[in-house]
Amino acid sequence: MKTRTPRDAARIVVRDALGAVFLLRYDNEEVGPHWATPGGGLDAGESPREGARRELREETGWADLEPGPLLCTWTHDFTRAGVPVRQFEHIYLADAPDARREIGPGLAAEHRADGILGGRWWTPEELRRTDEHIWPPRLHALLDAWSPGDPPVELGYVPVPGLSDTVG
Repeated sequence: MKTRTPRDAARIVVRDALGAVFLLRYDNEEVGPHWATPGGGLDAGESPREGARRELREETGWADLEPGPLLCTWTHDFTRAGVPVRQFEHIYLADAPDARREIGPGLAAEHRADGILGGRWWTPEELRRTDEHIWPPRLHALLDAWSPGDPPVELGYVPVPGLSDTVG
Protein backbone atom coordinates (compact mmCIF):
# COMPACT_ATOMS: atom_id res chain seq x y z
CA MET A 1 0.00 0.00 0.00
CA LYS A 2 1.14 3.50 -0.72
CA THR A 3 1.21 6.15 1.95
CA ARG A 4 -0.63 9.16 0.59
CA THR A 5 0.12 12.79 1.36
CA PRO A 6 -2.96 14.88 2.27
CA ARG A 7 -3.66 17.70 -0.19
CA ASP A 8 -6.44 20.31 -0.14
CA ALA A 9 -7.81 21.49 -3.47
CA ALA A 10 -10.64 23.50 -5.00
CA ARG A 11 -12.39 23.44 -8.36
CA ILE A 12 -15.13 25.31 -10.18
CA VAL A 13 -17.97 23.94 -12.29
CA VAL A 14 -18.43 26.68 -14.92
CA ARG A 15 -21.91 26.52 -16.50
CA ASP A 16 -23.38 28.34 -19.46
CA ALA A 17 -26.99 29.52 -19.66
CA LEU A 18 -28.13 26.15 -21.09
CA GLY A 19 -26.46 24.11 -18.36
CA ALA A 20 -23.39 23.00 -20.32
CA VAL A 21 -20.24 22.74 -18.20
CA PHE A 22 -16.61 23.28 -19.09
CA LEU A 23 -14.26 20.37 -18.32
CA LEU A 24 -10.54 19.88 -18.83
CA ARG A 25 -9.07 16.55 -19.91
CA TYR A 26 -6.21 15.60 -17.61
CA ASP A 27 -3.76 12.74 -18.14
CA ASN A 28 -2.56 11.45 -14.80
CA GLU A 29 0.39 9.06 -14.40
CA GLU A 30 -1.54 6.82 -12.02
CA VAL A 31 -5.19 6.97 -13.13
CA GLY A 32 -4.84 7.88 -16.80
CA PRO A 33 -6.98 10.29 -18.82
CA HIS A 34 -10.07 11.75 -17.16
CA TRP A 35 -12.22 14.89 -17.32
CA ALA A 36 -12.48 17.30 -14.40
CA THR A 37 -13.50 20.86 -13.67
CA PRO A 38 -10.76 23.51 -13.65
CA GLY A 39 -8.96 23.61 -10.33
CA GLY A 40 -6.15 22.21 -8.25
CA GLY A 41 -4.21 22.36 -5.02
CA LEU A 42 -4.45 25.21 -2.55
CA ASP A 43 -1.47 27.41 -1.79
CA ALA A 44 -0.39 27.86 1.84
CA GLY A 45 -2.86 30.09 3.69
CA GLU A 46 -5.30 30.17 0.78
CA SER A 47 -9.00 29.49 1.34
CA PRO A 48 -10.78 26.99 -0.94
CA ARG A 49 -12.75 29.85 -2.54
CA GLU A 50 -9.55 31.85 -3.21
CA GLY A 51 -7.85 28.74 -4.59
CA ALA A 52 -10.75 27.96 -6.89
CA ARG A 53 -10.65 31.50 -8.30
CA ARG A 54 -6.85 31.39 -8.80
CA GLU A 55 -6.88 27.92 -10.37
CA LEU A 56 -9.67 28.90 -12.77
CA ARG A 57 -7.66 31.92 -13.90
CA GLU A 58 -4.46 29.88 -14.27
CA GLU A 59 -6.05 27.00 -16.20
CA THR A 60 -8.49 28.94 -18.40
CA GLY A 61 -7.45 32.60 -18.38
CA TRP A 62 -10.93 33.54 -17.13
CA ALA A 63 -10.39 36.20 -14.47
CA ASP A 64 -13.96 37.55 -14.40
CA LEU A 65 -15.73 34.54 -12.85
CA GLU A 66 -16.26 34.19 -9.11
CA PRO A 67 -16.91 30.96 -7.23
CA GLY A 68 -20.57 30.82 -6.29
CA PRO A 69 -22.21 28.27 -4.00
CA LEU A 70 -20.34 25.18 -2.84
CA LEU A 71 -21.76 22.23 -4.80
CA CYS A 72 -19.92 19.38 -3.08
CA THR A 73 -16.82 18.09 -1.36
CA TRP A 74 -15.09 14.79 -1.95
CA THR A 75 -11.86 12.94 -1.30
CA HIS A 76 -9.94 10.76 -3.75
CA ASP A 77 -6.48 9.37 -4.41
CA PHE A 78 -4.07 9.93 -7.27
CA THR A 79 -0.40 10.61 -7.91
CA ARG A 80 0.72 14.17 -8.62
CA ALA A 81 4.28 14.85 -9.80
CA GLY A 82 5.37 11.43 -8.53
CA VAL A 83 3.80 11.91 -5.08
CA PRO A 84 0.81 9.75 -4.10
CA VAL A 85 -1.79 12.08 -2.60
CA ARG A 86 -5.18 11.87 -0.93
CA GLN A 87 -6.92 15.01 -2.15
CA PHE A 88 -9.83 16.71 -0.39
CA GLU A 89 -11.70 18.94 -2.86
CA HIS A 90 -14.22 21.76 -2.54
CA ILE A 91 -16.18 22.16 -5.78
CA TYR A 92 -17.97 25.45 -6.42
CA LEU A 93 -20.47 26.54 -9.05
CA ALA A 94 -20.02 29.57 -11.33
CA ASP A 95 -22.25 30.80 -14.12
CA ALA A 96 -20.50 32.14 -17.22
CA PRO A 97 -22.02 35.44 -18.39
CA ASP A 98 -21.39 34.51 -22.01
CA ALA A 99 -22.05 31.28 -23.86
CA ARG A 100 -19.27 28.74 -24.25
CA ARG A 101 -16.22 30.95 -24.02
CA GLU A 102 -12.85 29.68 -25.19
CA ILE A 103 -9.73 29.19 -23.07
CA GLY A 104 -7.51 32.26 -22.98
CA PRO A 105 -4.47 32.45 -25.25
CA GLY A 106 -0.98 31.39 -24.23
CA LEU A 107 -1.89 28.47 -21.95
CA ALA A 108 -0.72 25.54 -24.11
CA ALA A 109 2.76 25.20 -22.53
CA GLU A 110 1.37 25.39 -19.00
CA HIS A 111 -1.29 22.82 -19.87
CA ARG A 112 1.32 20.41 -21.21
CA ALA A 113 3.38 20.82 -18.00
CA ASP A 114 0.27 20.09 -15.89
CA GLY A 115 -0.88 17.09 -17.93
CA ILE A 116 -3.89 18.92 -19.37
CA LEU A 117 -4.72 17.55 -22.82
CA GLY A 118 -7.46 20.04 -23.71
CA GLY A 119 -10.90 21.20 -22.72
CA ARG A 120 -14.44 21.41 -24.00
CA TRP A 121 -18.03 22.20 -23.06
CA TRP A 122 -20.29 19.27 -22.16
CA THR A 123 -24.06 19.51 -22.47
CA PRO A 124 -26.14 18.01 -19.63
CA GLU A 125 -27.14 15.14 -21.94
CA GLU A 126 -23.52 14.41 -22.87
CA LEU A 127 -22.59 14.27 -19.17
CA ARG A 128 -25.43 11.83 -18.49
CA ARG A 129 -24.52 9.51 -21.38
CA THR A 130 -20.72 9.43 -21.43
CA ASP A 131 -18.56 6.45 -20.53
CA GLU A 132 -15.58 8.75 -19.96
CA HIS A 133 -14.17 9.12 -16.43
CA ILE A 134 -15.40 12.42 -14.98
CA TRP A 135 -14.36 13.81 -11.61
CA PRO A 136 -16.22 14.18 -9.36
CA PRO A 137 -18.14 11.00 -10.15
CA ARG A 138 -21.76 11.49 -11.21
CA LEU A 139 -21.27 15.21 -11.75
CA HIS A 140 -24.40 15.18 -13.92
CA ALA A 141 -26.52 13.88 -11.02
CA LEU A 142 -25.13 16.50 -8.65
CA LEU A 143 -26.00 19.27 -11.11
CA ASP A 144 -29.42 17.82 -11.97
CA ALA A 145 -30.38 17.68 -8.27
CA TRP A 146 -28.93 21.06 -7.24
CA SER A 147 -31.20 24.00 -6.41
CA PRO A 148 -30.19 27.47 -5.14
CA GLY A 149 -29.86 27.41 -1.37
CA ASP A 150 -29.09 23.68 -1.17
CA PRO A 151 -26.35 22.68 1.27
CA PRO A 152 -23.24 21.16 -0.32
CA VAL A 153 -23.26 17.41 -0.92
CA GLU A 154 -20.53 15.56 0.96
CA LEU A 155 -19.48 12.65 -1.22
CA GLY A 156 -16.82 11.47 1.25
CA TYR A 157 -13.98 9.25 0.10
CA VAL A 158 -14.53 7.88 -3.40
CA PRO A 159 -12.09 5.18 -4.58
CA VAL A 160 -10.82 5.79 -8.09
CA PRO A 161 -11.46 2.79 -10.37
CA GLY A 162 -8.29 0.84 -11.08
CA LEU A 163 -6.36 1.88 -7.98
CA SER A 164 -5.88 -1.20 -5.86
CA ASP A 165 -3.26 0.29 -3.56
CA THR A 166 -5.25 3.10 -1.99
CA VAL A 167 -5.44 3.44 1.73
CA GLY A 168 -8.74 3.68 3.54
